[in-house]
Amino acid sequence: MSEQTQTVTLKHANCLDVTSGTLIGERNLFLRNGRIEEISETAVSKAEIEIDLRGKTLMPGLCDAHVHVTASTGSFPQLQRWPQSYATARATHILRGMLMRGFTTVRDCGGADFGLAWAVKEGFIQGPRVLFCGNAISQTCGHSDMREANDNAPINPYGPGLGRIVDGVSQMRHACRDELRKGAHFVKIMGSGGVSSPTDHIKNTQFSLDELCAAAQEAEANQTYVAGHLYTAKSIIRALESGVTSIEHGNLADDAALSLIKEKNAFLVPTMVIHDAIAEEGLEAGLTPEMLAKVHSLISAGRETHAKAHAMGITMVFGTDLLGVMHRHQLREFQIRSEFQSPIDTIRAATLNAARLFRMEQELGQIKHGYHADLIAYDGNPLEDISVLQDPDAYLNLIVQRGVVVKDTVSA
Repeated sequence: MSEQTQTVTLKHANCLDVTSGTLIGERNLFLRNGRIEEISETAVSKAEIEIDLRGKTLMPGLCDAHVHVTASTGSFPQLQRWPQSYATARATHILRGMLMRGFTTVRDCGGADFGLAWAVKEGFIQGPRVLFCGNAISQTCGHSDMREANDNAPINPYGPGLGRIVDGVSQMRHACRDELRKGAHFVKIMGSGGVSSPTDHIKNTQFSLDELCAAAQEAEANQTYVAGHLYTAKSIIRALESGVTSIEHGNLADDAALSLIKEKNAFLVPTMVIHDAIAEEGLEAGLTPEMLAKVHSLISAGRETHAKAHAMGITMVFGTDLLGVMHRHQLREFQIRSEFQSPIDTIRAATLNAARLFRMEQELGQIKHGYHADLIAYDGNPLEDISVLQDPDAYLNLIVQRGVVVKDTVSA
């Protein structure tokens, strides 16, 4: 759209280098066609829009690697019954909320489709860049099977719900190919039980090894990867040995599972805030008491597991997995991770590490020449106080996404 042709100059920005973990001092940036075209300690090209960021910290836009942007209710059985148009209309508010918190890229792990991603890219919906898997892939009686025991109707694989159901290697291959045909950036499979599904248990393993290998083979053939919904050590080890490279949640991993994540150079995407939020307000969000009962075993275990993973040097990526009214807690994940990570480690999880997971490390997650002009500026120094990132109304002065200024309180 025409907005994206505007040129922007950011002057005197104290830039955060996420690789070195330092503020490198004042720089001037020239943005054009959605990219960072010039970075200099001296003057850069003049632009249509000039913003003086003297005294502000400029950093790459944040990434959330595990979201569900169509989940404006925590009840996936309810969501499955909604018209796609209604779910999309409600998703627009979720997307704008994420962008206004400083998230300029999100990876949707079930629910968003190519149409929603296109609408954001073309500027018809205001929100972060959406990387999507389409429908998450589940077995019957798996984490995307939201049917109650007396419900035998098939799940619509083209509706607004979380996922689709497959059983057997041939169905797995077809589902992966179908989602990739529709533009999926990666494949998402459900490899263990979950909280928000009615008929499976957290400690279940899901899919046979042959089915898991088929998903990994199809992803590799399409030059992408598989993300796996995985809680337990057994499910994580099965998935890693089958070729899954993005471990979602992982709260119940043991030393052997963590060591294998490290050995395989896989990514771990904890989503601790969702478990806290479900325990506090899951019923309000649309979950059942039976679902809430499953979450309590995950909270303290997750704190212990993820602290150990960080100490082992496992590559951790920022994710939240929030649903319904709980989306407003997205930035709280920073506070939870601060219990065992330094500010720069948490920031890297939401920038540098996320870009590596997305296979976009040559264009995302850093302030560098030629990279996407996805930038945010704050009052204060998040390297010294991570809470600066948690209160966007007070501290977040500037949001630039794809080179377009979407928030500017500096020039006001």
